[in-house]
Amino acid sequence: MRVTFLGTGTSCGVPTIGCQCYTCRSTDPHDKRLRCSALVETDTTRLLIDCGPDFRQQIMTQPFRKIDGILITHAHYDHMGGMDDIRPYCQFGEINVYADPIARQGMLQMLPYCFAEHRYPGVPAIQLHEIHKHEAFTIGDLNIMPVEVMHHDLPILGYRIKDVRCQMSEVGDAPSALSLQPSLVYITDMKTIDDAELSYLEGTDVLVVNALREKPHHSHQTVSDAVAFARRVGASQTWLIHSSHDIGRHVEVNAQLPPDIQLAYDGQVISL
Repeated sequence: MRVTFLGTGTSCGVPTIGCQCYTCRSTDPHDKRLRCSALVETDTTRLLIDCGPDFRQQIMTQPFRKIDGILITHAHYDHMGGMDDIRPYCQFGEINVYADPIARQGMLQMLPYCFAEHRYPGVPAIQLHEIHKHEAFTIGDLNIMPVEVMHHDLPILGYRIKDVRCQMSEVGDAPSALSLQPSLVYITDMKTIDDAELSYLEGTDVLVVNALREKPHHSHQTVSDAVAFARRVGASQTWLIHSSHDIGRHVEVNAQLPPDIQLAYDGQVISL
């Protein structure tokens, strides 16, 4: 299983329009951050996590092949605003999109023409699936467990993703599906998480989680919050995403972070 970070920035992106701050003036490509999105892939399965307004630009850097499913974390524009640009992928068939009830309703309002009784020719062909926290489902080689986090007072979804090809472990003479490895947890826009959700994150190998900046924010984690959360989860490696220009320059921030907790960057590929 491999993960490609298509975008690692916050809702305004980096550089931010009209800003001349130290970070926005950087010429380092690691400091150019599109809105948050990621591809999770095996040799036969391809998932997209969120589809924001930069999707067209992001996906042009990737091979053109079928997207087996799109996982939506929540209904904010910076995470759903690129859905109309999935049209070219409909030549492979309907696009399966997975969202909780709130995000599902948001998509119906954002793209009403995709769900009309008489659809205009050429609109995205979307098969919209309603999902719920703690109800796992499988897409191709990947098993997905939705978990709930709070984006201020809005409940949104994070995802634990495991490669089902690695799930069979011998227990006596019978195979068991209780041990799924490797495991990825992807969480964005979190401010808080209920302690009860942590049991679903046990055994995480790679954690991807939001870290907006160091100054406190009402609906997002700070860098310090993200580091503390990573320690609670106990992941082998943590990558920080959804970062604003206020976080500082990539190389300087990473120099101050532990080696096992680092800022991700656009275009980065990691393997599990």
